[in-house]
Amino acid sequence: MKRDAAAQSRQLLSDFRTIMQSAEPPEVRLAEVVRLVARNMVAEVCSVYIRRADGALELFETEGLRREAVRITRMEAGVGLVGHVAETSLPVRLRDARSSPAFEPRPETGEDAYMSFMGVPILYADRVLGVLVVQNVSARDYQDEEQEALEMLALVFGQMIASGALVPPETAAESVAGNSRPTRLAGRSLADGFAKGHAVLHAPHITVRQTVADDPEEELVRLDNAIRDVHDQIDEMLAQPAIAAGESRTVMEAFRLFAHDPGWQRRMREAVDTGLTAEAAVKRTHDQTRARFRRIPDPYIRARLADMDDLANRLFNRLNADVNALEHDLPDDVVLVARDMGPAELLDFDETKLRAVILEQGSVGSHMSIVARALDIPVIGGCTGATDRINSGDLVIVDGDHEQVFVRPDQDVIDAFGETEAMQQEVQARRRALRDVEAVTRDGMKVELYCNAGLLLDLRHLDETAADGIGLYRTELHYMVRSRLPRMQEQAAYYKHVLDAAGDRPVIFRTLDVGSDKLLPYLKRDPEPNPAMGWRAVRISLDQEALFRMQLRALLSAAEGRELRVMFPMIADVAEFEAARAVLLREVEWAKARGRAGPAILKVGVMLEVPALVWRLPALLPRVDFVSIGSNDLMQFMYAADRGNPRVATRYDTLSPGFVSSLRRISEQCQQHHVEFSICGEMASQPLEAMVLVALGFRRLSMRPNAIGAVKEMILSLDTNALRQEMSRMGERNEGSLRPMFEAFAAQHGVKT
Repeated sequence: MKRDAAAQSRQLLSDFRTIMQSAEPPEVRLAEVVRLVARNMVAEVCSVYIRRADGALELFETEGLRREAVRITRMEAGVGLVGHVAETSLPVRLRDARSSPAFEPRPETGEDAYMSFMGVPILYADRVLGVLVVQNVSARDYQDEEQEALEMLALVFGQMIASGALVPPETAAESVAGNSRPTRLAGRSLADGFAKGHAVLHAPHITVRQTVADDPEEELVRLDNAIRDVHDQIDEMLAQPAIAAGESRTVMEAFRLFAHDPGWQRRMREAVDTGLTAEAAVKRTHDQTRARFRRIPDPYIRARLADMDDLANRLFNRLNADVNALEHDLPDDVVLVARDMGPAELLDFDETKLRAVILEQGSVGSHMSIVARALDIPVIGGCTGATDRINSGDLVIVDGDHEQVFVRPDQDVIDAFGETEAMQQEVQARRRALRDVEAVTRDGMKVELYCNAGLLLDLRHLDETAADGIGLYRTELHYMVRSRLPRMQEQAAYYKHVLDAAGDRPVIFRTLDVGSDKLLPYLKRDPEPNPAMGWRAVRISLDQEALFRMQLRALLSAAEGRELRVMFPMIADVAEFEAARAVLLREVEWAKARGRAGPAILKVGVMLEVPALVWRLPALLPRVDFVSIGSNDLMQFMYAADRGNPRVATRYDTLSPGFVSSLRRISEQCQQHHVEFSICGEMASQPLEAMVLVALGFRRLSMRPNAIGAVKEMILSLDTNALRQEMSRMGERNEGSLRPMFEAFAAQHGVKT
């Protein structure tokens, strides 16, 4: 910010503070402040709209509009320009407000006489308390410096309104009634698990106690010292053994880059230069960053908001250790509750005390979720209103299996949890005892159980579960946790690590499967109306051949002297497979020409997830070494039902006659052509569905590691011939699902599903 603008802002804040130090009632102070702002901004109008308890915005004070409209004019959020600012939490500035479609004048205010408009939200604790507006009679192009000044004033207004210094406390208080009754919250599982503990509200909001600085130079020193402390703290985290390698370290290094961003630091220093305290400068800069990130459509970039929240809270705590800091006397069974969290925040807590995390936001691919899975900490995300409806100290039960949270549960729920926990421990002990037992049915059919993986931290499950191999290695996760494309040497070292961990067990590497809901920050994409069926997976690889060749070259290098299995995702036609395999074979020849030893054995396969390919199997199967069915996508494409849409995701059953018939066709075709086939979708992880798959001839199932014990237990109790005979008696049926009949068979024959 220019020096004269900074000086002007400091003078404005000084005058503001003088008014606030007076003994006048809040309403009188507010009227004086509004006049001060209008005079300083050279505006004919300055108005303050306060959000009332019912959500409506009320004209609470004005300089320039008609006095008789004060406390009378009200509008809903989203209505008019003021309502738009409140609804979006974003500033609006217009040279000619009357030409805007959102303009809805209120005749009683006389505002139709004013042409230009600038409004900014008044925020406190990430909630909109109101809107601060200036207007001019003539057309006026409000400048960036003027918007910044108004936003700075809105920040101060938010603190003053929340404290009751400008408005009677009961007027704009958006308080949350005390919670005391038992509550159930629904969410989505970001990291599996089942836990009970006591809630700790983590950094719920940044609350600034003093906004205007007494000595800007001293505030700048405080800010610089706090930034340096945060940098040191992050370096200490990177030295922890828990994140010595793998994806956890990658995300923490990306977090460190955020902390060292010079633009972020410069904006905070400029805010201090305008007359704000260091704490207020952190909050103002963070609010601006959040607003900017929210306008970016890229989900990956928007997901980094959690990292920015983490940094702002961390810096704020360094500045003011007694505000929003971590509690010193934490319970021994902590369940963290937050709007969202960055990856570093988990590492602030004693891992032995941390039981689970509940988030209002969050995503499976977020950096925090990746670190949580590395630490075996259950996480439930998407719990709307969690920070408002859970009190610190509440007893909380997190049920990741059913994606729900019980808050302040009554004794019946607690007892049920205790029984469930005891049963789970008993079941887990029983299944652990089967670790080294081969998965063979009662009538002698051996089934190989593989695990799905995608992170280095998943590799430990190979030995824990005695899995027969990795039936699906999702290579895209290695790309998704990085802010840049990993170099070929980095990829090769990574794949070698995977093969080393697997030893002599097979690993099927699925080539890059991005697009749809899996995005890379460094891969430019155009918006798509239907990304699930758009530019994704092998379609991207074939169009971005340099990217594809780099990955294939890395895989071939990593597998030197060993077996390498490569699988292409989203193949829709035989020609598409041939094109992908041709690129792979060119890379094999490239390596040979340079005297490089490649894999001892190379096997190439497809992930069958597009229904069109089911009808091309006679032409495809002579060309492939193996087929792996991706049941998740195959199911959604077969029934035209988006699996990410909760309204239709469960509308059709994987055990419907149509889907079971398709799987039977695939099994029969593969057996006729003597081609290895397996299934690696979620269907293989469910014991009942796995029972049907075995009866259909599947002898290789790949699943979530924590499902192997349950599926193995089912297989050991299954008589395949008896189930086949039952299925032959079912014949052609018109029911929407065959599930009830399979459940009845399992119950009658003692199959453990």
